Amino acid sequence: MEVCGPPSSNNGSKHRPLTPFRFIRGLICLVVFLSTAFMFLVYFGPVVSVMLRVFSIHYSRKATSFLFALWLSLWPFLFEKINETKVVFSGETVPAKERVLLIANHRTEVDWMYLWDLALRKGCLGCIKYILKSSLMKLPILGWGFHILEFISVERKWEVDEPIMRKMLSTFTDPRDPLWLAVFPEGTDFTEQKCKKSQKFAAENGFPILKNVLLPKTKGFCACLEALRGSFDAVYDVTIAYKNQCPFFLDNVFGVDPSEVHIHVRRIPVEEIPASESEASAWLMETFQLKDQLLSDFVARGHFPHQGTEGELSTLKGLVNFIVVIALTGIFTFVTFFSSKWFKIYIGLAGAYLASATYFNVQLVPLLSFVKAMLDCKKTKK
Repeated sequence: MEVCGPPSSNNGSKHRPLTPFRFIRGLICLVVFLSTAFMFLVYFGPVVSVMLRVFSIHYSRKATSFLFALWLSLWPFLFEKINETKVVFSGETVPAKERVLLIANHRTEVDWMYLWDLALRKGCLGCIKYILKSSLMKLPILGWGFHILEFISVERKWEVDEPIMRKMLSTFTDPRDPLWLAVFPEGTDFTEQKCKKSQKFAAENGFPILKNVLLPKTKGFCACLEALRGSFDAVYDVTIAYKNQCPFFLDNVFGVDPSEVHIHVRRIPVEEIPASESEASAWLMETFQLKDQLLSDFVARGHFPHQGTEGELSTLKGLVNFIVVIALTGIFTFVTFFSSKWFKIYIGLAGAYLASATYFNVQLVPLLSFVKAMLDCKKTKK
């Protein structure tokens, strides 16, 4: 068995065949997700990112977390209830609603989506934020959502990314704001070719040779830890493995893969992680060595240790959430096309704002903070 086989494993076959039923159901799911995302963004996005934010970042984030958690909940419902993917949690049972830095291995393009299954169970779905490559911000509609949810986009060039990251991280220091900041220290998804390149670099530079993960890049992790150490409760070390083949985005949409997702969680109190950058970097390297061994054990045994730390999602709650999202989308669609022309104008303006704010990465500053900054600037000039 493999932690996550390449596309050619199992003769390229999927866990379930792509039948006409699954194909049609997948297209319906995709239309539902995109239409609900669009309506939620254009009707709620300007409210939470402009109208509320000019008065309070804290209350803007609370509203964003609540409203968009409704939409994000559709994905775990798809994975676990519609596609019937078995999600197995193991390791430690972590408390609800902590402020954490979450580090995970990166097996495939949809790892980050399965973190929503854990965040939903801990009441933190709407406050999970990712550090992700900037090209994903250009995705139609979804890129707007990433901006509203304040994901941090990077070019994967530290000299370019460092000032952007530190500026964004400085806005996340309020301990009243719930926060799950998710980082994939490998910087890219795992492939055999990338693994060989990583192993060659490790051998040439005296780093450990890893088989199931790539060498972690430490600078982004250390920057997050330095900026937010005072407000974090813990670091969650999350290890993800799949049986028997890595899923891709469309596999999830059409429900053909994966059969099982295994998620191992280890909680480390933030005070146990070294403060200096060199020691924190060494700690991260050791953590990925443990992660590599954990994945090797998974290959041998077929599971992580200490399974069953989280229960199943409630089907009833999932259905109620789905009905609420569909009902709101239906109302928004009706007033857009069959009501006053002012709703059409609002949609146009909201879309223009979201597109431009995402493209230029604009996050508004509360009015009082802006006035205070202007007064401080004048005092400095005097």
